[in-house]
Amino acid sequence: MKHNFGAGPGILPQEVLKQAAAAVIDFNGTGLSLLEISHRSPEFEAVLNEAVSLVKELFNLPEGYSVLFLQGGASTQFALAPYNLLPEGGKAAYLETGVWANKAVKEAKFFGDTEVVATSKESNFTYIPTNYKIPEDAAYFHVTSNNTIYGTQMHRFPKSPIPVVCDMSSDIFSRTINVADFGLIYAGAQKNMGPAGVTLVIVKDDLLGKTGRKIPAMFNYQVQIEGGSMYNTPPCFAIYVSMLTLKWLKAKGGVSAIEVENNEKAKVLYEEIDRNPFFKAVAAPEDRSRMNVCFVAENPEHEKPFLKLCEEKGIVGLKGHRSVGGFRASIYNALPITSVYVLIDAMREFADKNK
Repeated sequence: MKHNFGAGPGILPQEVLKQAAAAVIDFNGTGLSLLEISHRSPEFEAVLNEAVSLVKELFNLPEGYSVLFLQGGASTQFALAPYNLLPEGGKAAYLETGVWANKAVKEAKFFGDTEVVATSKESNFTYIPTNYKIPEDAAYFHVTSNNTIYGTQMHRFPKSPIPVVCDMSSDIFSRTINVADFGLIYAGAQKNMGPAGVTLVIVKDDLLGKTGRKIPAMFNYQVQIEGGSMYNTPPCFAIYVSMLTLKWLKAKGGVSAIEVENNEKAKVLYEEIDRNPFFKAVAAPEDRSRMNVCFVAENPEHEKPFLKLCEEKGIVGLKGHRSVGGFRASIYNALPITSVYVLIDAMREFADKNK
């Protein structure tokens, strides 16, 4: 058995993988593969409609918001958010908490004045900045809720006088949120929601159409809303797997139920890291991510032997990002707590062998 702690594309529920695999051969008894049916067919339109409905239900979406399934990953949204929300001659505000937030800043600069209100770059992004002022004259305030590379997470979102735009790629559906606190939420699916290839966008309708610029159809949220995420051929398979994953989440009791599981997984793993003298966490304790647990070996020479032990035990995807080094245990929704205990046992075994 493999215990998949990979940062993304991440682990998906086994039952979802089995259903998706069957649909590749014969989708819902049609005698056709899901990969070869028309996106305009009643069968696929039902899939897309159910996916949208599940997003609305799981997040208790208020009126006045639209749900889109788009292509291009969150990285495309780094540009589409300012393209659609930043008026010509206007200003946007950003919180810089990691590589992806920095890339979002760079893209926004193509569309207007971009102010970084706070950054934790000087500490290699080991904490989430606080005590900053959000400029009221900006069109929106952009944040990244969870930082996969550095293992930090925003556990509280600021009260903002302007619309909040949030990249939730790596913790979407992992905890309860109040969607009404945000003007735009976007997330690549490949952490908690589905496979790579589709991106979820939730946007407040009354923010759109106010930039004063002409936006090409494919990049225009209003056009995509009017087209029901099907202005062009959508990523049918990725949407289908996302729909199955959202159904799986609903059956488990929804976002509030998975949040309890995620908190417990993070709690026991951080407790072992703090207790075990051979390892230490890299993020500030108050900002530790419950999705990506980043830690290092106290003795760098122990890194390779520990990874070898993990490999022997079927633990995969644990090597940390080159920006931080060490280890990164991504404990997304579909990772069972039993896999976390396998990792904990490996940490204890390694410590015992190297006393």
